[in-house]
Amino acid sequence: MHTSPLRCPRLAIGVAVVAGALALSACDAKTISPGKKTALDIVKKNGKLVIATDASYAPNEFKQNGQIVGFDVDLGTSIAKKLGVKAKFQDVTFDNILPALQSKKYDIGMSSFTDTKQREQSFDLVTYFSAGTGLMVKAGNPQKLSPDDLSLCGKKVAVQKGTTQEDELTPKSAAKPDGGARLDKCKRGGRPAPVKISLNEENAANLALGNGRADAVLADSPVAAYAAKESGGKFVISGNAYGTAPYGIAVPKNENDLRDGILKAVKDLISDGTYKQLTEKWGISAGGLTDPKVNGAGG
Repeated sequence: MHTSPLRCPRLAIGVAVVAGALALSACDAKTISPGKKTALDIVKKNGKLVIATDASYAPNEFKQNGQIVGFDVDLGTSIAKKLGVKAKFQDVTFDNILPALQSKKYDIGMSSFTDTKQREQSFDLVTYFSAGTGLMVKAGNPQKLSPDDLSLCGKKVAVQKGTTQEDELTPKSAAKPDGGARLDKCKRGGRPAPVKISLNEENAANLALGNGRADAVLADSPVAAYAAKESGGKFVISGNAYGTAPYGIAVPKNENDLRDGILKAVKDLISDGTYKQLTEKWGISAGGLTDPKVNGAGG
């Protein structure tokens, strides 16, 4: 649909020529300068919402028979439908997603991102789920490892790159201001630091546990629980999940219309029962949210 140009009133007789010229110029500028398209405008014009995800994090996002599936995929597809477009998921290595969003390669990131204050500095996070960290070990837990004590100190712990679990095993610095929690715990107890094994995919972390390269895996609680369930009895979860925090859909800063559209879509999906159906489908109802918001990190 074309929009009508702004009409410019005739200059009143007696107005100074210079003032009239300036007024005319200002009016002409409004007439010939079209409004800048917003991110949501572009999404709707393209008819698709391009979503970056790391398809190695079951049950949230993973590949099945060559297709990207999972809770985040179903929810993202439903969000796109609420916006009147189709979802197009792109499989991207986890720690490359946020940099790619900043360069406008994708519209949003939806890949089990924990909403943290650090991430909120560069992105708006629309919360949609709640998860903690789970500790996965070999069946029988032969080393008696627990997330609640110092038993992980000095042990080889596999994590996925770019996750909050990697931060936990990374010293605090300008790059990781929220890091070092596990290291600090071991240091205070006079124990050696855990040996961090950072891998590109969660599947690789699980494999490291299976082949003895790692003593344990730290991952988001629904992901660790699903991996243990699917391991055929090889892996189990030790102790309870900790560090519960919301997941957030990452939207670049200043794309408020797209951010708000996504927030409304999530709220509508909760209201109409779709959200509950999806959490039940993937067996993760315990982490369901009832009050999504923008930038819900604690602290």
